[in-house]
Amino acid sequence: MGVDSTQLWVQEVEGGLTYQSGIIELNSGNATLNVPEGFGFLDQEQANYVLSDLWGNPEDETILGLLVPEGRGVMDAKSWLFTISFEEMGYVEDEDAGDIDYEELLEELKEETREANVQRNEMGYESVEFVGWASAPHYDANSKILHWAKELRFGSDSIHTLNYNLRVLGRKGVFVLNAVASMPELKEVEDNLELVITSIDFKEGHRYADFLPEVDEVAAWTIGGLVAGKILAKAGFFVIFLKFWKVIAIAVASFGGAIWKKIKGKKDKKEEYKRPENPEIAAKSKD
Repeated sequence: MGVDSTQLWVQEVEGGLTYQSGIIELNSGNATLNVPEGFGFLDQEQANYVLSDLWGNPEDETILGLLVPEGRGVMDAKSWLFTISFEEMGYVEDEDAGDIDYEELLEELKEETREANVQRNEMGYESVEFVGWASAPHYDANSKILHWAKELRFGSDSIHTLNYNLRVLGRKGVFVLNAVASMPELKEVEDNLELVITSIDFKEGHRYADFLPEVDEVAAWTIGGLVAGKILAKAGFFVIFLKFWKVIAIAVASFGGAIWKKIKGKKDKKEEYKRPENPEIAAKSKD
């Protein structure tokens, strides 16, 4: 496949995406997103197209959208982004935040990741190694925001994947924001954390301070449970095991054809925007 046709295909994929700015009404109904300067927002349908069809992740209907840095398209070799979802788990009590042994928790998570690889392999996904904390867990009791970062290795990849996790606590659950990148992008992600953290604005009546103990449900897990991810069974699987496909891999590796056949054969009940056809796959289909 020639470089020119690859670049043309990538440009068509990127050109088919519609980025939004300004204040976005999130589908969760309890908050708005003030798109940070230097980012563009992709809505729920486009987010799943990027994460599942282009990057090869399991589908996840809880994803509300993506924040993508300007100038770093989703097919760029150095692209990275934040996923956004809301987990309605109830009011998360934070009294345990200062008592958690995160090194002990790290060892537990490594073991759980190894055990989960059995299911991943059965589903056709490669194994994952939880290498360690890229940034140790930290909870800001004033802003009610928890964040930490995982360093992951997928299969035999030489470049490790970075998942930077943000949790914004509210009255009835938490917003889950995760930066999906490779380890070389760690500093760039960290430089943008403050912008992203302050982008979520709970509506009146949905803030953490609006909790009414006599009527509201208390979550089964506290701060330690959020880091462990056990309460986020479905979303946690997606977040922990996000695969960061690079454009070169999509263009030339053997799995590229299989991924694109899945894209072409997928029937969406919703009205679809046009998805560009990979020129290499198109040429092979005519042979």
